[in-house]
Amino acid sequence: MQLKEPISNLLEQLQYVIDELSPLQYTQPVKLLSQSSIGQHTRHILEFFIELNKGYETGMVDYDKRVRNKAIEADKDFAVTTIRQVEANVQKPDKQLLLQAEYGEGEAHSAQVFSNYYRELVYNLEHTVHHMALIRIGVNAVSDVVIPDEFGVAASTLKYRKACAQ
Repeated sequence: MQLKEPISNLLEQLQYVIDELSPLQYTQPVKLLSQSSIGQHTRHILEFFIELNKGYETGMVDYDKRVRNKAIEADKDFAVTTIRQVEANVQKPDKQLLLQAEYGEGEAHSAQVFSNYYRELVYNLEHTVHHMALIRIGVNAVSDVVIPDEFGVAASTLKYRKACAQ
């Protein structure tokens, strides 16, 4: 599967940055992030992968009903352990899934959409990049940790920048 490597790379970048932060830097609210913490964004990323893994087993993915595990946002060592577990569980054969989504209150704002595992992995990859960009802002606000240039930048943007530099 072609998605394993880019997802693993992102998760390894995330782990590297988390490892560089103190426990306080990981958990402190960041004004620039509407008072959310780096730990909360990390939890959010990982829970989407965890929910996809559960949905793989049941055939139904519902990101809205994911379990919010506060230990991921409160304990950076637990977060790193969870990153490793997520990474170990990414490579599976593709299969059809049903995506449940809610966009408001009541049945009129609920949708079920046909999807598949690989499509949801692509979604999770892009979702991870987006939240890593926010984590970059948070890290710069609370620490002097040097973040790799590609952290939180979409692959298409990196390619574009490289083409422009030539």
